[in-house]
Amino acid sequence: MSFKENLLKKINIDKMGRQVIASIGPVDSGRKIDKNIMRKLLDLSDYTYKRKRDLDLYIEDIDAEKTRILVLDNDLAIYNTSVYDVAMRKSPTVKEMMNPFNVVKILKDTDVVISKKEDSVKIVLQECIAKLNLSFNASDLDEIAKDGLASFENGYSDGVIESLDFFAEILHYENPPRAFRVGHHKITGALVKKENGEEMFGPMVLYSMIHNTLKLIDQQIGSFDREKIKFVQHVAAGTEKASAEGSDVFQYLKTAALKLGSV
Repeated sequence: MSFKENLLKKINIDKMGRQVIASIGPVDSGRKIDKNIMRKLLDLSDYTYKRKRDLDLYIEDIDAEKTRILVLDNDLAIYNTSVYDVAMRKSPTVKEMMNPFNVVKILKDTDVVISKKEDSVKIVLQECIAKLNLSFNASDLDEIAKDGLASFENGYSDGVIESLDFFAEILHYENPPRAFRVGHHKITGALVKKENGEEMFGPMVLYSMIHNTLKLIDQQIGSFDREKIKFVQHVAAGTEKASAEGSDVFQYLKTAALKLGSV
């Protein structure tokens, strides 16, 4: 599988993880996790599915007596124990509940639970991404930049955005804070949050999906700096000069990414 394919797979894995986490509500909210997406995420992992009693279990080592086991329910708990022990704790029979030692285990699972809910999703995410080869070389970046430039020259906005998303993933760029948003623009850049609440954003890339213009502002701007934020808006509107435009933006991103070597 090529670097570009692995990177796209990572982006999709991260997206699924965010969707599952967003579906998790407080204990008393009545909200249910998105099991369908979580199941797709688990299918990309090394966990093996097994139905036990009325439980959907995902088992790390199906042959081990004691292993990590995720229960696909609203708690998304990951246990480090046996399949039987999980089944007894989560779905006990009447006979099992008659045993006082079992009752203690049923009422308290902290001795075997590794994580729950959001923490469990993050564990599965890390394991799925760890399977991907995300190292790259100059030719890999050339391909992404070339595809992006071709899309830009043909006015194909989806292709431009895809290439920008690839570079954003490599460079750990993020979506802009509210103060930096511009209508009908795809904007991405480096984001740093200060202790005083100010958000420092930049370098940043601005792509107009309406006018098919691509611009770079190669500086860091604070969310409290109103004049600089106006400057960003003026660059987007074309009334102020950008640090780079068009094909030069892809060259900038490629050069920046090449310094990293892996995602």
